[in-house]
Amino acid sequence: AVCSMGNSTSRLYSVLAKTLSSGTVSQHQNCLEQLDSAQLDPIDPKDLLEECQIVLQKRPPRFQRNFVNLKKNTASNHRPIRVMQWNILAQALGEGKDNFVQCPMEALKWEERKCLILEEILAYKPDILCLQEVDHYFDTFEPLLSRLGYQCTFFPKPWSPCLDVEHNNGPDGCAMFFLKERFELVSSANIRLTAMKLKTNQVAIAQTLKCHETGRLFCIAVTHLKARTGWERFRSAQGCDLLQNLKNITQGAKIPLIVCGDFNAEPTEEVYREFSNSSLNLNSAYKLLSPDGQSEPPYTTWKIRPSGECRHTLDYIWYSQHALNVTSALGLLTEEQIGPNRLPSYNYPSDHLSLVCDFSFNQDPDRLL
Repeated sequence: AVCSMGNSTSRLYSVLAKTLSSGTVSQHQNCLEQLDSAQLDPIDPKDLLEECQIVLQKRPPRFQRNFVNLKKNTASNHRPIRVMQWNILAQALGEGKDNFVQCPMEALKWEERKCLILEEILAYKPDILCLQEVDHYFDTFEPLLSRLGYQCTFFPKPWSPCLDVEHNNGPDGCAMFFLKERFELVSSANIRLTAMKLKTNQVAIAQTLKCHETGRLFCIAVTHLKARTGWERFRSAQGCDLLQNLKNITQGAKIPLIVCGDFNAEPTEEVYREFSNSSLNLNSAYKLLSPDGQSEPPYTTWKIRPSGECRHTLDYIWYSQHALNVTSALGLLTEEQIGPNRLPSYNYPSDHLSLVCDFSFNQDPDRLL
């Protein structure tokens, strides 16, 4: 079989025109494994954004969100590192399982929804992108983002609920992308989380990167913990397992750490307290948007299901507060912007809001905890 990926940087290849059927995903994955992304022509992000906007021209414009400057008179001698965290909503779950009763099915069409997702990513230009519920990695995100200069990693759930949906596109999982021009991969670990010594269906990716500009090492991790009420102790056990793995990878916090994830846990849950009180000295970046710097946002997900309205804070960007500074964070959508039908919608592609933070290294790399 011939694998045609397209070579034109304008009128981009068919990944924006159509989505591969589930029957071709494994074949497509084989194609990608045979191709070196260096052989593919780079894409100009402006061209890709223009293509997305052409597809989306009948939809309302993207919401305006502004960055909040959080600098505390800390001068930095390097460009900030922009990290984006986002549960993008698996296509199979959005169409087949999640029952967003106020969201028209037309708004969930993948041909357009993927362009809304890409538009959001292109708007904020993250150096590192951490995603959950990715079920179109091989036919959309890997081929496109690799050509935008990202190194890409995907780790699917062992038993993805997407596979229960007819005409699915394969399992969903966590994905991580970092710009090769800014970072070098030092080590990478795919972690299947355990709870009560049993392997679970939840996963994480942890990568140690070297910043080209500063020569400093840091670890970036992405995860998606077990959902649903009644599973609080299970999430707590998964969090403990992830923290133990990260302690080993960071040599007990010697290497700075950023952890992105949909924890499926409100700040009142035990797993949140475990991360707050960990020996890794982590803080939650989005607390810094609150007046006292101590409160999480009122919501990071807001949807309406048959059981009623669900408004929760579940998504976080944790960071080593002894080694890293948060210089700015992207403000959340207001209730007025979200609208009475909540998320997802014609305006916004997921039921979770994206979180974006700019980080700088502390100027004293030898500062003790």
